[in-house]
Amino acid sequence: MTDPRILTVRPEPGDYAWTFGGAPPVARITPGTVLDLYTEDCFAGRVRSEKDLVSEVCEFPFLNPQTGPFHVEGAEPGDTVAVHFVSVEPARDWAASTTVPLFGALTSTHTTATLQPPLPERVWIWQLDRARRTALFRARDSDIRLELPLDPMHGTVGVAPANLEVRSALVPDAHGGNMDTPEMRAGVTCYLGVNVEGALLSLGDGHARQGEGETCGVAVECAMNTVVIVELLKGLATPWPRIESDTHIVSTGSARPLEDAFRISQLDLVRWLVRDYGFSESDAYQFATQAVESPLANVCDTNYTCVAKIRKEWLPARETHRGVHARLRETAATLRGRLPAPPEARSPEAHSPDTHHPKGSTPWNEHASASTGGGS
Repeated sequence: MTDPRILTVRPEPGDYAWTFGGAPPVARITPGTVLDLYTEDCFAGRVRSEKDLVSEVCEFPFLNPQTGPFHVEGAEPGDTVAVHFVSVEPARDWAASTTVPLFGALTSTHTTATLQPPLPERVWIWQLDRARRTALFRARDSDIRLELPLDPMHGTVGVAPANLEVRSALVPDAHGGNMDTPEMRAGVTCYLGVNVEGALLSLGDGHARQGEGETCGVAVECAMNTVVIVELLKGLATPWPRIESDTHIVSTGSARPLEDAFRISQLDLVRWLVRDYGFSESDAYQFATQAVESPLANVCDTNYTCVAKIRKEWLPARETHRGVHARLRETAATLRGRLPAPPEARSPEAHSPDTHHPKGSTPWNEHASASTGGGS
């Protein structure tokens, strides 16, 4: 086995992408490259205390910064980029979650306003114990203290969309983007259909953990040190983002209303069973109906995201996506001890308000458009 190339990328504050499509690549990589990345949190590091309200310290549309994009040599429309998550590790010993006015599943929104006033804007700072693998919740209104296990993931990963489109990094769709599924954790391989030459892969939006659905719209948001391996599957189309773990195959669908996101994910799973596992369409429809798990990823973003997953042990013993997940797992095992120790996250001063937001950006609480707004 040839040793893979390792590319380390630690973006400066002005280096992030805020869209999928429309941003020049930060590097050109060959298939098989290992990317050793730092990703900033969805607030660009600006929410650091209970006093840092999103409406005051963040500026729309400069939310959800992405590390990338990376031009994958040889990638063309009709191919698939496979992104294997070797490791996803919090870069700080704290993370932030918030409520935001007119945002979240249980409050009025910009799109569907009601007569009730917005919920109060609040910030919760979670302390992360990376040695013990825990995240500490401290209630704002009582002395309740509760620990939850760390379950680091990336809320956003994607490629440039088709048809010359440029999509905000807040929006999930067929290109990937802000899907916010907890399935996107270390050990999985994400399959993304290529829409433009080079694919233009980006990722970010690290979560120390997140419940299914991301109900209030904001997870336990934190900067990440993440290692991925990027591979290319020529001539193999993937219409919607898919995930493969050691135990499951996972389809995603993003749309509104929620019913459409559900249908997209379920249909993609049925078609996956037909293409790679030998089912007829009718048999796949019946089998999936009895075997599928259907967790919600998010019910707060511009598009909602649903997941459809089936245990591999219940499927015929066949290879999917040319067996790349197993091969990338083997490659990942060879990387132990070869990667440089990740640095701590940059000091908060590196993200002062004038370092990376162009003039003319809009405070979050003045934004009232449903076209690009979303969660993290």
